[in-house]
Amino acid sequence: MNKFAIILAAGKGTRMKSALPKVLHKVAGKSMLAHVLTSVSEVDMTKNVVIVGHEADRVIATLPRGTQFVKQAEQLGTGHAVKIAADLLANEEGATLVIAGDTPLITGQTIDELFNYHFAQNATATILTAIAPNPTGYGRIVRGADETVEKIVEQKDANDFEKAITEINTGTYVFDNKALFKALGELTTDNAQGEYYLTDVIEIFKKAGQTVAAHVLDDFEESLGVNDRVALAQAEVTMRKRINHGHMVNGVTLIDPATIYIESDVTIEEETIIEPNVTIKGNTFIGKNVLITNGSRIENSEIHSNCEVRNSTVEGSKMSVGSNCGPYAHLRPGTVLSEEVHVGNFVEIKGSTLGKGTKAGHLTYIGNATIGEKVNFGAGTITANYDGQNKFNTEIDDFAFIGSNSTIIAPVHIGKNALTAAGSIVTEDVPEDAVEIGRGKQVNKLGRAKKMPHYRGQ
Repeated sequence: MNKFAIILAAGKGTRMKSALPKVLHKVAGKSMLAHVLTSVSEVDMTKNVVIVGHEADRVIATLPRGTQFVKQAEQLGTGHAVKIAADLLANEEGATLVIAGDTPLITGQTIDELFNYHFAQNATATILTAIAPNPTGYGRIVRGADETVEKIVEQKDANDFEKAITEINTGTYVFDNKALFKALGELTTDNAQGEYYLTDVIEIFKKAGQTVAAHVLDDFEESLGVNDRVALAQAEVTMRKRINHGHMVNGVTLIDPATIYIESDVTIEEETIIEPNVTIKGNTFIGKNVLITNGSRIENSEIHSNCEVRNSTVEGSKMSVGSNCGPYAHLRPGTVLSEEVHVGNFVEIKGSTLGKGTKAGHLTYIGNATIGEKVNFGAGTITANYDGQNKFNTEIDDFAFIGSNSTIIAPVHIGKNALTAAGSIVTEDVPEDAVEIGRGKQVNKLGRAKKMPHYRGQ
């Protein structure tokens, strides 16, 4: 049986009070629309169609390559939004999922179960419903004496009896495709909103004697539709719990899950330990047996096995097996730490590669540099890589020893086994095996201190 999906992403989302289209607001690092598309992609679909409208070009720009879309020039209700997909779907045989782009918590498993239930009931339409602790604002599911669905009543059109019903419409459906588009042609705007309600097709099917089924969600939270920033925060909390639970089930230790923020696209392998107050974002990979301590922040980076990140920030960087950084280190974009590299406290590295076994233990800045193996950086070393307009590169070969408080003014090359004396300013290349001393000769002026403002006598 062919399966199709129509994803509704045309609304402005006035209650969000935002210039950003509602479906592009993010939950756990991905837009709500991206979450819905990911869940839909987990089911074997023949064709997906996204309905765009408000700020259409911004929404279209986020769609995966090859995704089909239709522009809804005027937003006249959910029924109208589905109807404009007719040119792409109306003549197809199969079943069609209709789902809102602001329901980021619905899973692929739920969508698959909804299709299966629809087919098992031989239904014309199947509604995904949930039991709501507080149903205010939701469309109510009105069932007949035989428990079949009679109709869906929107909040503004409901009477007191209907408002007391706790089974609500989640806004997700599966329809017989041809029956859906036939019924859409019969919709009117005779309702409180003056719009074409998709829910009215249910009454059309019932009057025609067709089967309308309802599949009840086990977890009400999964049904959450986001209409304002309060609901957006609720979705964030639920998604974070779901993500963290998944990592723990897969063998990751989260010391205090409630304080650990991990986004959707993060991959973490088993035996890794993550302490409280850690944030991991973007397209990040963390390997086996990694320790990430309290207060660390990692984004769009690779942290391979047996690494340690101690209360540090890692952005757009790669840490190879057995390397470590921190506390209070900052690996900026383009940093590559090779195996067993040590980056210590208050060290900042940007756009540089450090060879195997290299160490920069304290108070050091390394920018735009290519560093060999087992190089040692003394405390207070900096590479002066920027002249106000251009960045320049520093090259330091294997086994070089960089003395404390060395200032290396790029572009410069320091050869293998070379040494720079503490306090040096390096402005020229240093040959292999050479000792560079780039500082003025010390002169002591005896007794002169007595004439200085600081002097307090014996």
